[in-house]
Amino acid sequence: MTVLAPAPATPDVVEPLRAGRRRRSRRRTIAVAVLAVLLVALFGAMLMLGRTIYPVGDVLAVILGADVPGASFTVGTLRVPRAIAGALAGLAFGLAGSTFQTMLRNPLASPDVIGITSGASAAAVVALVVLHWSAGATMLLSLVVGVGTAAVIYATARGGESTGGRLILIGIGIGAMLDSVVAFVISRAAEWDVPVAMRWLTGSLNGVKMDDVVPLAVAVAILLPLVLLLSRDLRALELGDASATALGVRVDRARILLVLAAVALACFATATTGPIAFVAFLAGPIAARIVGPGASLAVPAALVGGCLVLGADLLGQFAFDTKFPVGVITGILGAPYLLFLLVRTSRLGGSS
Repeated sequence: MTVLAPAPATPDVVEPLRAGRRRRSRRRTIAVAVLAVLLVALFGAMLMLGRTIYPVGDVLAVILGADVPGASFTVGTLRVPRAIAGALAGLAFGLAGSTFQTMLRNPLASPDVIGITSGASAAAVVALVVLHWSAGATMLLSLVVGVGTAAVIYATARGGESTGGRLILIGIGIGAMLDSVVAFVISRAAEWDVPVAMRWLTGSLNGVKMDDVVPLAVAVAILLPLVLLLSRDLRALELGDASATALGVRVDRARILLVLAAVALACFATATTGPIAFVAFLAGPIAARIVGPGASLAVPAALVGGCLVLGADLLGQFAFDTKFPVGVITGILGAPYLLFLLVRTSRLGGSS
């Protein structure tokens, strides 16, 4: 039997492919640059705006360590931790959500939809309302239970050809059970404990201290590069396990590492700020719209998450007569999109 050699690629075929690749790369680079500038601008606005508006010079002086009357306390002690926590939590939520959505090939597969943040929230409510633990102990328990919840969901759903679909359904079910635990604990709590728990459950940057930010900063510094290193494997997993294996990806190893990294990011962010609604859910789709097809969403989704949290917190502080926690604003933004996605998925017969 004669084996025919593939026809050589001609310039007429190769050049349009290269031009398309250059256009996509240029679009992604511009999008990442614009998002980074927007994140820096929102971060600066968080430091300057408030009951007292400080000029850029005073803010920079405080950041550089100078003693500026009034600004040193307001900016250095109150606003800087709030802004850093918002930016880092947004980066963590955005990257975690995009990783799950890409790996499982489903826009519903974000940590807040499939129950991972519900585990962290339930643990925090029990620690605050029942055990009356300190903020540090509450964060630790929230982190441990969040990771444990993800392990249970993953272990229950693992195996077979439709792991992704089972994981989402099982996660939604476990999340509903954990939300019921939260509701029960709140209903039995003393009236002076309820505001503390509800403020944490809503997702808020109020009262964040620099000590609270350190664990999240360390987690982002370690896990963000890890996800970026695995981004090529993540894009291969989006094609399916068989295709990823054919491309040389060690599927089980890559999936476990990506799941652990995404879960840890979501849990550290939740333990620091509470479950800021829909940031993980929205960041990936928004980033995909901005950078276009064929590009890695890890960095754009993280930047979109940071912009969402900081922008929503600014809206909650200054856009209304009453100040709202950041989770209320992101919930208002995310709920209509979730309903739209559910209706669209139903009409397409379960495909998204």
